[in-house]
Amino acid sequence: MSLDPRAFLRSLFDAAIAAAQPSRVMAAHLPPPPKGRTIVIGAGKAGGAMAAAVDALWPQNAPLSGLVVTRYAHVPPAYKQQPGRIEVVEAAHPVPDEAGAQAAKRIVELTRGLTADDLVLCLISGGGSALLSMPAEGLTLADKQRINKALLHSGANITEMNCVRKHLSAIKGGRLAAMCAPARVLTLLISDVPGDDPSVIASGPTVPDASTCADALAILKRYRIDIPAVALDGLQRGTLETPKPGDARFNGHALWLIATPQASLQAAADAAHTVGVHAHILSDEIEGESREVGKVHAAMARAIVRRNQPFTKPCVILSGGETTVTVKAGANINTRAGRGGRATEFLLGCAIALQAEPGVWALAGDTDGIDGVESNAGAIVTPTTLARAAALGLKAQERLDANDAWHFFDRLSDLVVTGPTFTNVNDFRALLVL
Repeated sequence: MSLDPRAFLRSLFDAAIAAAQPSRVMAAHLPPPPKGRTIVIGAGKAGGAMAAAVDALWPQNAPLSGLVVTRYAHVPPAYKQQPGRIEVVEAAHPVPDEAGAQAAKRIVELTRGLTADDLVLCLISGGGSALLSMPAEGLTLADKQRINKALLHSGANITEMNCVRKHLSAIKGGRLAAMCAPARVLTLLISDVPGDDPSVIASGPTVPDASTCADALAILKRYRIDIPAVALDGLQRGTLETPKPGDARFNGHALWLIATPQASLQAAADAAHTVGVHAHILSDEIEGESREVGKVHAAMARAIVRRNQPFTKPCVILSGGETTVTVKAGANINTRAGRGGRATEFLLGCAIALQAEPGVWALAGDTDGIDGVESNAGAIVTPTTLARAAALGLKAQERLDANDAWHFFDRLSDLVVTGPTFTNVNDFRALLVL
């Protein structure tokens, strides 16, 4: 088979991203204009592109206004150059900043005075937890920033992190939808979480929340994260509880998942099939430590090479989900002592476990174009990765121990850089076995 492994893997990644573009998936989910006003609110890394898609599709003679917050540099260039009817502002991710806090206050103001004739379109995508920051009463933005950093370094999965975030927020966990009453709320979501649970995506600002204050306390205890006394008291007394399923304030509300990790993996599989490569989707819900997940994928690839099990070569195995990186003592993702995100840490663990197996290539990347807090989406592993690293004096295990996968792949010129993709359906992983 004549195939350029690098170009092939990159084409699959591009196909996965293209399948989740708001401009491609939005039209089928928009309702007709209501009798009253249409207000658009929302948050997430795809927020700018979602707002642009709604603005382009909504009838020009129908009232439309609103405010959406997205990550810095994540407004599509055409919409930034010529803004439409929906204002898009930028804020920080993954740690919230004052711009996000101010945007949240403005969004809450937009919910004032709504009537039963009005429609609220809420555009939600991954990253909204940090971008839409309104601390619960008694907490400050500085408190939320510190807790957010601790959660990010703890190894907690996204469901655990967002359970805590919901209960320490004045806007998440269904509270934003409750503020919109009596207007009808339609939430359009791009999923970046394993299982596509709407209450977890961006901490579910418009979705009733089944998790509890007791759940949040247990998570904080499990990962040894300290919180201010006022927050601890609120969780213990239950005064920070979120609106629950069955709450009448959610009557008549609806939601649509307009893009999902599974749909993007299927798009990648279809792209592989068009060039004659069998594709196998393992799961769109894989979680766990990135390096350990990398080892498991490597073991499967080696079994395919050596025994044609569980699949026969040539083939590509695909997976998605959201792995975690537990930052070790002494490693700091914000300094040269250790940099990298989930994708590169997965790949470094995978490369070590592959042991330079001939015929195996791998690409992993975050579909938003940003791996952790870096400028790359991910990286590529080849059969020569370890040999090329050794020639440069790079010790793979040493770099993995330091949570420093970014520098490892940067030195090899094997980083995958896409820039912001204006969508976000989480981790993408592909291993090609020839």
